[in-house]
Amino acid sequence: MAYFPAFIKLDNKKILIIGGGGVAHEKLAHLLDFSHDIEVIALEFSSQMMERIEKESLRFKKRSYKKDDIKGFSVIIVAVDNISLQAEIFQESKKYNCLCNCVDSIDYCDFIFPSYIKKDDLIIAISTSGSSPAMAKHLKYYLQNLIPDGVSNFLKEMKALRLTLPKGKERMKMLDKKVKNYIKTWNK
Repeated sequence: MAYFPAFIKLDNKKILIIGGGGVAHEKLAHLLDFSHDIEVIALEFSSQMMERIEKESLRFKKRSYKKDDIKGFSVIIVAVDNISLQAEIFQESKKYNCLCNCVDSIDYCDFIFPSYIKKDDLIIAISTSGSSPAMAKHLKYYLQNLIPDGVSNFLKEMKALRLTLPKGKERMKMLDKKVKNYIKTWNK
């Protein structure tokens, strides 16, 4: 079954990453595009991970995972190679009603990380539901090259227009036409 695509507002949602290696660092980098309310627990941290934690002033604990560490967190990322620990944390996450992602273990994931493009307010997520992360990554690179650098300015203009024009069919038609014409300019 495919994953439902959703954009989750992370305001007031605490995130816990369990793991301190390269994959944990990759997930941290993605999450920092959307939140800084992140804590990390790991017995060992890569130098890259530690540098990022210090740069972003994140909370961390240098120790092994302990039962109930996930209590009070909304989102859990488990980036460890220990499959039995992944299963244990995933089962525990049900008790606390938090979303859990055990990296590279689809059976222990409430959600997966899509490949994504973020240019200010424009966010495009790409997923193959775990079938081929490489395909999602390369499609991301392809799409990135199609989107002009000025898209952020256009979105600011559109946001301002939406705030000043009265709601209704006329506004929808006008905004739709404006976007359609803007996108047509990309191929020139």
